[in-house]
Amino acid sequence: MAKKRFKNNVTRLLDARKVSYQVLTYEYSPETHAAVEVARAVGLPPEEVFKTLVALANDPGQKPILALIPGPATLDLKKLAKAVGVKKVQMAPRARAESLTGLQAGGISPLALLNRGFQVYLDESAQALDWITVSAGQRGAQVRLPVADLVRLTRARLAPLTA
Repeated sequence: MAKKRFKNNVTRLLDARKVSYQVLTYEYSPETHAAVEVARAVGLPPEEVFKTLVALANDPGQKPILALIPGPATLDLKKLAKAVGVKKVQMAPRARAESLTGLQAGGISPLALLNRGFQVYLDESAQALDWITVSAGQRGAQVRLPVADLVRLTRARLAPLTA
């Protein structure tokens, strides 16, 4: 695992909340955009590196949704809609996801978006893990922290989200 002294708003938040974490950096390129390639780049099993997907409910009153699922998995939109309690959800197109979050695809992190009006849903498979790895809020950096701390900080709801 690549280790480097790295600081940004996510690591400052984790420091302030006294959360144990590890930063994993890698050389970002279009080939390391997908979570499975990121896992390979940081030397972790792909099931432990979760990607953050932005979804929108087809209900104007609903806040945007962050769905965290394991790198190799596919988001099941029907399961996500059921978890959210709406009839239908759709993936936000890349440009819309970047506009909503203010972050680039490949660097969207639930920890960088606390108190920004997103509903956070975490695939229930995370319950089998002690530690989880998510984006540190920018391309080329991941943060590994206890699952319980991620759930507590993001107020994530656990649900079955994958196909």
